[in-house]
Amino acid sequence: MSEIILTPELRPLGKSGVQVSPIAWGMWRFAAATVAEARVRIEAALAAGVTLFDTADIYGFDGADGFGDAELLLGQVLAEAPGLAAQMVLATKGGIRPPVPYDQSAAYLGQALDASLTRLGLDQVDLYQIHRPDILAHPQEVARTLEDIVRAGKVRAVGVSNFTPAQTRALESFLTIPLASLQPELSPLELGPIENGLLDLAMERDIAVLAWSPLGGGRIGSPEDDRSKAVAAALDVVAQQAGVSRAAAAYAWIMAHPARPIPIVGTQNVARIAEIAEVYKVRFTRQNWYDVLVAVRGERLP
Repeated sequence: MSEIILTPELRPLGKSGVQVSPIAWGMWRFAAATVAEARVRIEAALAAGVTLFDTADIYGFDGADGFGDAELLLGQVLAEAPGLAAQMVLATKGGIRPPVPYDQSAAYLGQALDASLTRLGLDQVDLYQIHRPDILAHPQEVARTLEDIVRAGKVRAVGVSNFTPAQTRALESFLTIPLASLQPELSPLELGPIENGLLDLAMERDIAVLAWSPLGGGRIGSPEDDRSKAVAAALDVVAQQAGVSRAAAAYAWIMAHPARPIPIVGTQNVARIAEIAEVYKVRFTRQNWYDVLVAVRGERLP
């Protein structure tokens, strides 16, 4: 039976011209580290073949304080070791403005990006994404703002996070530059982007997909309900064949989709970061892949 083979070669980030690794590392829980600890984690991810690093201005926010802390910490690492920046494709996000909570007005997005660049100590980021859709922002206004920040040289490419297919199409219809990325929640326990047409749209328009929470918020590693346990068991079959962790099998399941989603690994454990490259040992057959799908749906395919 034919197998789906994953390789570590860099691939295009949509039509942006930027090349990225097939798997990324994220900084959602990064802000609590010291500068030394943060640098070790980044270097471990680079050693594992990761080039795409995902952060956001909201990362570090605890509901009262900490807004911008993850970016600030990353900026301190880059100031201490400036050579790291040349090895990284750096993505950040904005558009959440506590306590509004969302604001994609031209004035605010411009301020948010400038503040992110200041915290990072950079003149430009590779990818800037709208974090969550602002229902009160007209997509035409958002499109003009995204074009302006690219034109100003502050970002190389733009994308969106947590947008529906309809919201994505509406924004794209007003853009004169490519939309490089979509960042939905996607895991063997979260099939929304597969079932609502978002991955089909990504393939149709050649847009990269960055998958957040690829381990289902920890439920794949520590399943408690019957559905999660069934998915874990189906993943374990493949993981044991490859001699890798269940997490690696979960990442590979996502990556096997023809839209070629890029899982954003969220672990802050250096040993687990070092294991990221084990994903390329995993081989899914169509049968194995669909076994996971059936497990999460809880019913046989028609």
